[in-house]
Amino acid sequence: MSEAILNKYEAVIGLEVHVQLSTKSKAFCSDSASFGNQPNTNISPVSLGLPGALPYTNEAMIKSAVKLGLAIQSEINRFNYFDRKNYFYADLPKGFQTTQDNQPICKGGKLKIILNDGTTKDILLNRIHMEEDAGKSIHDIDPLYSYIDLNRAGVPLLEVVSEPMISSGEEAAAYLTELRKLVRYLDICDGNMEEGSMRCDANISVRLKGEKALGKRCEVKNLNSIKNVQKAIEYEIIRQINLIEEGVIIEQNTLNFDASTGITTPLRSKEMANDYRYFPEPDLLPIALSEAYINEIEAAMPALPEQLVAKFTQEMNLPEYDARVITAEKAMADYYLAITDSCENCKAASNWVMGPVKSYLNDKGLNFTDFSVAADKIAAIINLVEEGKLNNNQAKDVLFPAVINHPDKEVKLLAEELNLIINDNHDELEGFIDAAVAKFPDKVTEYHNGKKGVLGLFMGEVMKISKGKIDPKKANQVLISKIESLK
Repeated sequence: MSEAILNKYEAVIGLEVHVQLSTKSKAFCSDSASFGNQPNTNISPVSLGLPGALPYTNEAMIKSAVKLGLAIQSEINRFNYFDRKNYFYADLPKGFQTTQDNQPICKGGKLKIILNDGTTKDILLNRIHMEEDAGKSIHDIDPLYSYIDLNRAGVPLLEVVSEPMISSGEEAAAYLTELRKLVRYLDICDGNMEEGSMRCDANISVRLKGEKALGKRCEVKNLNSIKNVQKAIEYEIIRQINLIEEGVIIEQNTLNFDASTGITTPLRSKEMANDYRYFPEPDLLPIALSEAYINEIEAAMPALPEQLVAKFTQEMNLPEYDARVITAEKAMADYYLAITDSCENCKAASNWVMGPVKSYLNDKGLNFTDFSVAADKIAAIINLVEEGKLNNNQAKDVLFPAVINHPDKEVKLLAEELNLIINDNHDELEGFIDAAVAKFPDKVTEYHNGKKGVLGLFMGEVMKISKGKIDPKKANQVLISKIESLK
């Protein structure tokens, strides 16, 4: 498709994200909500929808909803209730889903996204409501039958519904990245889309630029990774533009996205909302939230990513790049803060977190929560370097691996055992420098002729002779004085 045709149109995208909450039990009964158990073991009369089984509301679900609402500046609905959403599907044992229609727990709100070029955009939210998940249908075990696992039936979800103001796959990916980061900081969801902890439905339409009326939308269901959300949206935008250019009317369908082929295909014609016959759930009491209850939840909330970015840049003088990298994961931000509790050089701490520590974890396929080295050990390494007792390269290349292998051992003792502590004997340092200068007399002449870059050669030789056990800053000063004195 040519750029000229593509630029005639604009996409209008709204996302519905199902956030599976990290509660111990299900939304309306005490069944375990854990992932990965044997099929049909986390069940009871309530989650099976047996006659006479009465539900009750999980307070942890309510608290999670309030936390997320406060984090995205939603209006918290003080009085809300549950509804029945009626439809038939094999893995929906009750024949209806308990959800919220007219009175969701959170209304409005916004989430700031940062795009690849550094621009920002506020994505407005329509609502967040509480509901329960359905079970799981399995179609690939038997050629003749489908299998049903009801472990997931009744697991608590928050459905986060954006306004239709996202305009590209990149914006959608940035939105999901920020939302996933937020739920992880709040500790209400692990954000693992591959395990179904977050699932996204994308409503996509296109229209000519400048038009006010929305085009016919298609909904791509159950996208299970941020990358797939972006790919599905980008494909669907081009598909719809091609159809419009060919004079074909777009049908309002529900679509499936095949990640292996990168294309969307119709699942069914889009249902209309009134097919669900919503009505209030008669077996659950309405929920009334007091101001004191909401204030108590807000007071216990952790610092959120944007708050930490402000703290790191304004109070700790980090570059914004460092602050955003470190706050990309809550565990990384927590580890960084723990390091700075024991050392004063905040920039050195960020360099270590983003450099040696993160590189090691990436190589091993680990997370910061899995790291065996306590933050105060990294702080101790930094402090040795700051005190001039340890060379920075030796710290990263020799001491750091030793600390990983002996995480319970005192850092300074390890450095001494490895013979890494810098010798501050001035006479010995001058001896190393004299040997280096004597080895390259022609380079001394070049230095005096204006080629200051040869200092690197001399410093490399000094480091080699001393086996790295010198203070580079001090050695550099002495080296310059020595060469200057040879004029």
